[in-house]
Amino acid sequence: MPNNRICQFFMPMKPPTVTQQEHQVRVIKGKPVFYEPNDLKDARAKLMAHLTEHKPPEMFASAVRLIVKWCFPITGKHHDGEYKYTKPDTDNLNKLLKDCMTAVGFWKDDALVASEIIEKFWAKIPGIYIRVEELTDENGRRDTSCRE
Repeated sequence: MPNNRICQFFMPMKPPTVTQQEHQVRVIKGKPVFYEPNDLKDARAKLMAHLTEHKPPEMFASAVRLIVKWCFPITGKHHDGEYKYTKPDTDNLNKLLKDCMTAVGFWKDDALVASEIIEKFWAKIPGIYIRVEELTDENGRRDTSCRE
């Protein structure tokens, strides 16, 4: 049985729908200056506050798999557990989340995320489920299954 570290939790909340892609630009003295609009700042602060409660005692330092299930409040004729196939895109949602996880101290760099599973659902209980697991083989060594 592998002795890999796992960190998993659920953050009950209405997930933010603003994404990292929503940076803005303005021109000051002829030069572009990028900035975060207030709704992106609010989304970042919300994620950081929730993630801080679940920060692992020690940063992950090797390859990890990140599993994220975005659970959005049910609207219209949707039902609990139904896949959400409308915006925002999963890759855009996860970019902001991973940046926040890096800032909080889950890992030194989100480049350690070697495997990602991201899903979006309609849910009676909205929130974000997160699971981070070290990628190891059955002897507890880093997984090298792609090598001969």
